[in-house]
Amino acid sequence: MKGTFKSGTFVKSTVLGLLVASVFTLAGCSDSEVGDVSLGLFTTKDIKIDALQDPIVTGVTCHISSIEANLDLSDPSDSSIACRQTGPITAEMLNAIDKSDSGEVIFKKSKSVFFKNMKLRRIYDADSKTLIYLSYSTKETSGSYKHSLSTVPLWETLAFKNPT
Repeated sequence: MKGTFKSGTFVKSTVLGLLVASVFTLAGCSDSEVGDVSLGLFTTKDIKIDALQDPIVTGVTCHISSIEANLDLSDPSDSSIACRQTGPITAEMLNAIDKSDSGEVIFKKSKSVFFKNMKLRRIYDADSKTLIYLSYSTKETSGSYKHSLSTVPLWETLAFKNPT
């Protein structure tokens, strides 16, 4: 019969649609998210701001902003970072970090279903007694890898005053 309503198909489609919407909504949720700014009425893209405490040097907090597109398979690679001392930094903390030239990854977030990640790496500059935090994308975009840098000088910290 022409124009017949198939309730089973409708229910399955509705449930599937709600499930997909829930996954995208939950994927955008983050324990570390401190800000969410819409880029406009006619876009699904938002600027998300995460606050991340360094897991070893707990006296440092980094704020990373990046664009998230709720309905896209891949988020843009651009990000911005600002790291500040938000608590004590001790010599014991500095002794526990990787002091190699490449430092260590302290945070990683998927930006695509196609293996693109945004990483946050901590590097120690011993000459200037400064912690360097580098945020970068693991996938090349328009001929370059997107990255952003922030530093936390250790001047006047416990680690600077009382090195071990």
